Amino acid sequence: MHNLTLYWKPITEVLILWFFIYQFMLFFEGTRALQVLRGIIILLFAFFIFQKLDFKVLDWLLKKLFGISVIAILVIFHPEIRQGLAKLGKRQLFKNNLKEKEVDLIVKEIVQACENLAKNKLGALIAIEKNDPLAPYIQSGEIIDSRVSADLMQAIFTPNNPLHDGGLVIQHDRITAAACIFPLTSKQELSRIFGTRHRAALGLSEETDAILIVVSEERRDISVIYRNKFYKDLGSEELESRMKELIRVKNEV
Repeated sequence: MHNLTLYWKPITEVLILWFFIYQFMLFFEGTRALQVLRGIIILLFAFFIFQKLDFKVLDWLLKKLFGISVIAILVIFHPEIRQGLAKLGKRQLFKNNLKEKEVDLIVKEIVQACENLAKNKLGALIAIEKNDPLAPYIQSGEIIDSRVSADLMQAIFTPNNPLHDGGLVIQHDRITAAACIFPLTSKQELSRIFGTRHRAALGLSEETDAILIVVSEERRDISVIYRNKFYKDLGSEELESRMKELIRVKNEV
């Protein structure tokens, strides 16, 4: 009991510190600043070890490096810092998982949109975010921030609409952005029957765990791409069951 009383304060302090570090990492989630932030944390640990081991030269070098890096970070990552501050008031401390009924409704809207687009020979590229953030790709498009709606998705991918080129991104229960640019796969062995949308979907699946849905305007078929795997020529029922299955799949470590 005495030991518990003695250590509860340090333990509480560590937990609070860890919580704020975690939130700080979320602040820069999806931006190039996150990789730099990880590097700074590694340098801080190295700085702590050098001090404990009394490495005076290395300790002096790191002190000088930190002094310069603070100014450099503020200048280089000014856009990311501004974006993070803008999102700070909107961010929830804990992400809420969607309920089963909400997932069903979202999937049905997407399936309905894809089915109608395929019937009308209209192409589409939809990315559903899972664990890997799609913020860098969202920044390349136009922000929409609307509930998931079949009518809206059909309108977006209608020709002559300025947003119909590029990909549409869905985060949680919202259509976040449209006309987003995704990276094209470098795989040369991909069949020529697959166009730019399929190559962009495959390219994004190589970098993230997003669920990609592609509607082909030439063949009027629907494909799902996830982690480099193609699920081709899906009917509405197959598309619905495949999407629900992939949404529930946990990230592979």
